[in-house]
Amino acid sequence: MVDQNETKAAQAAEEKTEGAPAGAPSAEAPESAAPATAQDADELTDAVLEAEAAAIVDNAMDQVEAEAAAAAQVAEWKDKYMRLHAEWDTYRRRTKEQREEEKARAAEKLVVSLLPVIDDLERTIDYAEKNSDADTSSGLLDGVKAVLTKFVDTLQKDGVEVLDPVGQAFDALEAQAVGTVDDPSQPDETVNEVYQKGYKMGVKVLRPAMVTVTTGGPKREKPEGKED
Repeated sequence: MVDQNETKAAQAAEEKTEGAPAGAPSAEAPESAAPATAQDADELTDAVLEAEAAAIVDNAMDQVEAEAAAAAQVAEWKDKYMRLHAEWDTYRRRTKEQREEEKARAAEKLVVSLLPVIDDLERTIDYAEKNSDADTSSGLLDGVKAVLTKFVDTLQKDGVEVLDPVGQAFDALEAQAVGTVDDPSQPDETVNEVYQKGYKMGVKVLRPAMVTVTTGGPKREKPEGKED
């Protein structure tokens, strides 16, 4: 009896095994799929790292571009500042030079307008010395001389130079020859007499002196260092 039961159980198990579809997992196989291989895990890790590296590079490039744009803007504003600063310095220098020129012209104009007054005083003194009675006019004459001296001294303090080149070599830049005098005792082209004094302010001649020059004398030696 026991042997028959065991035989039937064995037959039933065998039939169950034979009826199972091909490739079906056995009863002892695990229910879930097998985990990924080590190669698949490495490939996944590399892809993640590449994505993170690309994101870091993109972020770094964005920062570099932003810094470059900021640096370009700083350079542009610096260039504008330098140009404006240079233009301001040029404007300030020109304005200063213009004011100085206007001041100099105003001073020159004032001095030129006063020269006839000086001429009249000098002529008055010269006439008084030659024609007036010394006893009756000495006090008045001395007073006029004092006024003239003070007048000229004031102009000289402001940069005016009197041109009175008697006995000096004739200089066509500062004197005007109105006549010649035959005088063999003096070198040729020596100022013999000044009819009217000249005046200059700085390097500008306000009025050349009116003079006579000598002729017939020895040739004047040229200053040292001056070539023919």
